[in-house]
Amino acid sequence: MTCFAFFITTGGNLKAKHVIHAFGPRMGEGDEDNKLRNSTLNSLKLADEKKLKSISFPAISTGIFGFPIERCATIMISTTIDYLSKNNSLQKVVFCLWGKPAYSIFENELKKQLK
Repeated sequence: MTCFAFFITTGGNLKAKHVIHAFGPRMGEGDEDNKLRNSTLNSLKLADEKKLKSISFPAISTGIFGFPIERCATIMISTTIDYLSKNNSLQKVVFCLWGKPAYSIFENELKKQLK
């Protein structure tokens, strides 16, 4: 399975105007790191194509799909930093995380990569 941002819909009753439906890898299916990187990158590209100013991400695949959150943080943050370093319409990327432990992992990884 190749991971990619499959489609974009309206936000319905959410405060968000749009929802990008991205698919993440299941641990054990093979090539998980690359699949997560592609899912993140293609979500950013789709947001940019639609001229969105911001995008929010969960820690993709770290729930029932079993992806280690530390690896997720490393991949998603590095992919996002690399994408934002190029000319694009995105002004804000938010990582919506479940609980203080997940927040701390992403915060520490972001500080590490921005050094």
